[in-house]
Amino acid sequence: MTEAILATHNITKRFGAVTASDGVTMDLRPGEIHAVIGPNGAGKSTLIAQICGGLKPDAGQVEFLGQDVSTLTTRKRARMGLARTFQISALAMENTVLENAVLGALGARGGTLGLIRPVLRDKTLRDMALHALERAGLADHAKTRTSELSHGQRRQLEVAVALTLQPKAFVMDEPMAGMGSEGSARLTGFLDELRAEAPILLVEHDMDAVFALADRLSVLVYGKIIATGTVAEIRANPDVRIAYLGEDA
Repeated sequence: MTEAILATHNITKRFGAVTASDGVTMDLRPGEIHAVIGPNGAGKSTLIAQICGGLKPDAGQVEFLGQDVSTLTTRKRARMGLARTFQISALAMENTVLENAVLGALGARGGTLGLIRPVLRDKTLRDMALHALERAGLADHAKTRTSELSHGQRRQLEVAVALTLQPKAFVMDEPMAGMGSEGSARLTGFLDELRAEAPILLVEHDMDAVFALADRLSVLVYGKIIATGTVAEIRANPDVRIAYLGEDA
């Protein structure tokens, strides 16, 4: 079996009487998109927070590039190459597209945020940022204020900012949220190409996108993985049909 880039080993997280993650074991392998699906309240956000460093598991381990990162901060994991995009945009809306990308590149290099104008004069950072914007299809919008972008373009910018980390893996939290069918189709095509650069752990409610993209799916219900498999295997799984997809899936 190909060695995993990212893995969880029996991670558990409790909030009082609620077990939000219940012994979750899963992995992300080179070149793949592994989608995590589940109903609202299944524990997807808690799982992502533990993987990316926002929450520490009560038990179990998170492994990235063969290293136990369970106690590392979000920033340290990001500098190792674990790139995250958010369900709710974390972009600086008053900054330009290029400024957002440059700030991402600065974080990837380990710099600290100061005045934006001196940072923008750093050729290395600008080149990193412009290359990421070109990859994401936003090079022509470099001088555009981020607040003026469409919803879909902001999602593309989030991916561009993540690309400045020169990522070894992506964790994407509902990148299709709020998109129309055209925007979803465009982003689906982009993510399909992106997997060749770094594998993607994808949390998404848009099942058309999930079924088009995923090499494997894991189904999370009440904090537990109830099934992992290919699209065909998940579609045919009776437990999944009852718990999440519905009898008409």
